[in-house]
Amino acid sequence: MTGRPALLCALAVAALTGCLALTFTTGGTLGNRPPLYGWYAADALLFGGALLLLRRVPERQVARLVLAGGVLVAATGLLVPPRTSDDAHRYVWDGRVQAAGISPYAHAPQDPALAPLRDPGLFPAGDGCRAWDERRTADGACTRINRPAVHTVYPPLAEAWFLAQHPFGDRVRTAQAAGALLAVATTGVLLAVTGGRRRAALWAWCPGVAVWAVNDAHVDVLGTLLTVTGLALAARRKAATGGALLGAATAVKLLPALALPGLLSGALGGGALRTGRGALRAGLGAVGAAGGVFALCYLPYVLPSGTGVLGYLPGYLREEGYRQDGLERFGLLRAALPDRAVPWAAGLLLAALVLRVLRRGDPRRPWRGALLVTGGALLLAGPGYPWYGLPVVALAALDGRWEWLAVPAAAQVLYLAGGERVQQLAYGAALSVVLVAARLRSRRAPEPAAVPAPVPVPGAGPGPGPAPEEMTEV
Repeated sequence: MTGRPALLCALAVAALTGCLALTFTTGGTLGNRPPLYGWYAADALLFGGALLLLRRVPERQVARLVLAGGVLVAATGLLVPPRTSDDAHRYVWDGRVQAAGISPYAHAPQDPALAPLRDPGLFPAGDGCRAWDERRTADGACTRINRPAVHTVYPPLAEAWFLAQHPFGDRVRTAQAAGALLAVATTGVLLAVTGGRRRAALWAWCPGVAVWAVNDAHVDVLGTLLTVTGLALAARRKAATGGALLGAATAVKLLPALALPGLLSGALGGGALRTGRGALRAGLGAVGAAGGVFALCYLPYVLPSGTGVLGYLPGYLREEGYRQDGLERFGLLRAALPDRAVPWAAGLLLAALVLRVLRRGDPRRPWRGALLVTGGALLLAGPGYPWYGLPVVALAALDGRWEWLAVPAAAQVLYLAGGERVQQLAYGAALSVVLVAARLRSRRAPEPAAVPAPVPVPGAGPGPGPAPEEMTEV
C-alpha cells in the first residue's frame, strides 16, 4: 500500500498546479485585485494539504515527487505575462541599455538620450496608456517601465543577469523562463542539502515562488539560489567559497547580506565569539571573500559611472519609508513606540538577533541563524513587497521551519490591501505564528544524537554534512 500515499499526494500537487494555472489565467491583476484574494487563499490551502499528505509518502519516493511537483508549480507561472508586478520591464530595459554599450546607472529611462532604444514592447503607442502596468513619461510617451524618471536601483550582478538575458527573443518571457529555471535549481540544491527530505517542498510547491520568482520574474530568486548554496557550503567547512557566493547574492539584491551572521556561525564552528586562530581565519576568510566578490561585481560599473552606481537606491529607501522623518514601515514597532524611537529600537532588536546567532549559532546548520536574522529583519521592517521573502521561503525549507512562511504571506496581504492597519495586523499575525510555533517546538523532547551522514553538495568536496534535524518533518 506504499503507492497510495504517493498517489494521493501527487493528486494534491496536481490540484495545486491546476489552481495556480487558473490563478494566473483568470485570477485578476494588480489593476484588478479582488479576484486574487480568493485564488491566493485557495492556492495556500491546497499547498498546505499537499504538504500534509507528503508526510505519509515513503522516504524513497519523496525526492522525485518534490522535484516533479516543483517543476509543475514553477511552470504555471509561465502561462501568462506578469500579472502583479512590472519589474520585469525594467529588467529588459536595463539589459537593452547595457547591450547598447551604456551604463544602466547613467540615465533614467525617460532621458531623451536613450530615445533611440525605445521599442513598442516597452513604449506602447495607441492603446491610451490605461493598462495597470503603463504610465506616462515626462515627454508624454507611454511606457511599461516603472519609475521611468529615476535611475535603476539594482546592484551590478543583477544588471549583469539582465544583460545575459538580452539576446533571447521575447525578453519578458525570457526573464520568466530564467526565473523558473532558478526556482527549480534551488529545489535541487535544497534536496541535495537535506538529503531529499520533505522540507524541500516548502520551497518547491510554494505558490509564492510561482508568483514572485516565475510569473513576476523577480531577480531575487537568483540571490536566493546563491544564498542557500553558499550556506550549504559553509556547513561543509567551505567558508570562503560560501562567503564568495553570499557576496555574489548581495550583489544581486542587498537583502542576502542578512545571512552573513548565519554563515559566520558555520564558518567559526559553533559561534563567532569563541575565538581561536583557526576560527578567526575561517571567519575572516568568509567575510573577506564575501566583501571581495561584492566589490568585484561593482568594479565594471564604477569605472564608467562613479558614485552613480548607487542609482536610485538612496531615493528608493526614502520612498519606502526607511528614514527617520517618514516612517512608513516598522508597523509593529510603531504600534508600541513613538516614531522617533522606532529606528533605534529596530536597530537594537536586529543587533540582538545577530548577537544571538553569533553566540549560539549551529555550525551544522548555518541557515538556521540566517533564517532568524533575515526573517526577523522583515518582521521588524514590515515591507510591502512579498518577493523580498523568497530567501525566507528557501531558508525555511532548509531548516524545516514552516512557520516562517507567514512572513512573506503577510507581505503579500499588505501588497494587495495596503495601509498601516493592514501592515500591523498582517505582520502581527505572522509574528504570532512564528512565536507560537517556536514555543511548541521548545516543549518537544530533543531527538537522540546521531552521527551525521554526508550530504552531497555539488562541488563541495569531502566533509561532514549537516546533522539530523531536531524537529518533526513538514
